[in-house]
Amino acid sequence: MNPVNRMHNRLERLQEHLQRENPVLVSVVARFRKLDAISQKIGLLKDDESYATQISWWPLISILGTFSAGKSSFINSYLRLPLQDTGNQAVDDRFTVVTYSSDSEIRTLPGIALDGDPRFPFYRISEDIESVIEGEGAKIDNYLQMKVAPSEKLRGKILIDSPGFDADEQRKATLKITDHIIDISDLVLVFFDARHPEPGAMQDTLEHLVEGAQRRNDSSKFLFILNQIDTSAKEDNMEEIVAAWQKSLVQSGLNTGHFYVIFNKDLATPVADKAVWDRYVSKHDEDYAKITKRMDDINNERVYRIIGSLESISNQIENQAVPQLKLALKRWRKRVLITDALVFIPLLLGVFFLTVSAGYWNGFTFNPPWLPSLQENKWLGLALGIFVILLFFLLHLLIRNKLASGIAKTLGEETYGDLSSAFKKSTRWWRSLFRKNPVGWSRRVKARLDSIRNDIDQFVQSLNDQYAHASVDDSKKDS
Repeated sequence: MNPVNRMHNRLERLQEHLQRENPVLVSVVARFRKLDAISQKIGLLKDDESYATQISWWPLISILGTFSAGKSSFINSYLRLPLQDTGNQAVDDRFTVVTYSSDSEIRTLPGIALDGDPRFPFYRISEDIESVIEGEGAKIDNYLQMKVAPSEKLRGKILIDSPGFDADEQRKATLKITDHIIDISDLVLVFFDARHPEPGAMQDTLEHLVEGAQRRNDSSKFLFILNQIDTSAKEDNMEEIVAAWQKSLVQSGLNTGHFYVIFNKDLATPVADKAVWDRYVSKHDEDYAKITKRMDDINNERVYRIIGSLESISNQIENQAVPQLKLALKRWRKRVLITDALVFIPLLLGVFFLTVSAGYWNGFTFNPPWLPSLQENKWLGLALGIFVILLFFLLHLLIRNKLASGIAKTLGEETYGDLSSAFKKSTRWWRSLFRKNPVGWSRRVKARLDSIRNDIDQFVQSLNDQYAHASVDDSKKDS
């Protein structure tokens, strides 16, 4: 099966799954396919690529942070299952993707189960790892594993438990996967250890998570959690530790996101002072309820996130990709015209002076000795004329291609597609130098984008009506 048909079948399977799980999103996939067609004509996407495969269609919650920050204990507590090993040392150096199973047993599957299944957001991620570190793509099982568990909390969503950031040997590949996870997650829980809240202990986490959150449009999906705060109960200095932790985050430039303080009640040992302990438990219960509510409501956020991604890409194509391509074409056209002038004018002048010095001119009449022969043999003259024209045209094409390659190197690959590839497609030899619009862009195509955006508005309104209606019904029940 060729790559184009493989992608077609993959999107068909996605729509079949969504038809059972969330029918609203079936129409969204169809709009993604329309957007793919537009970008493929422009050259931003290859024929076997799709924007629909660059996002996660499943509600996805990632749990990141330092070693010993209590990530695995939190997962076990949330699921009410002994799913993840826990301990003060690094107990797992792989990303664990946790999904629902109706089976009564917890099962662990190797990384290939994720890398080879297009239904999961890690499909073919081994290729990305290979591009970062040669030879590591074949070791996908060293980076990923999958666990299926019979917890209703997992139904309709995916949890990802990450290794800590402090002591990983394959750092580049790990961070590559981490960035991918953050991009596709609907919710990102970033755990810190209350026993070591100072910046030195979480330097890598601050660098790759906190600072990264600042640059994102979806920073509200980050929840920053100071875990194991119960260790300060004896000294009763929770506020001091929380203040030091938040100060560290602020010093790293963080001024967004949500902050929470919790501990594992199943593992904690109450202190003698009941008033102090009740205060700690109260703070935990309040923040834990807020965190788990965000996790439980993630399916609704997922639908809005996917629709928002569709709208974002549509806008980026029109407002970023097309203007950049037009600007690049303008620069290319100007450079080609200038270079043509610098090459052909001296060349023509050189030919003129050579013919003058050879005595081929009689006043203003070009009269070389071989001209009568060409006049007698018109086919020979025609062939010679065509040869000269082709020679000049090939030289012009060489200039075009050379300058196009130089400008293409300044254009990179963006979230909405490969600008370099699209620019090269718009500068092919049969395209006129004076075409201002990139290939595949016209008023008709813009109208298609407007139609997709109008459909997006309808999707959002339908969702709003659905959830608002549910909220009204709930309020009536409460009354």
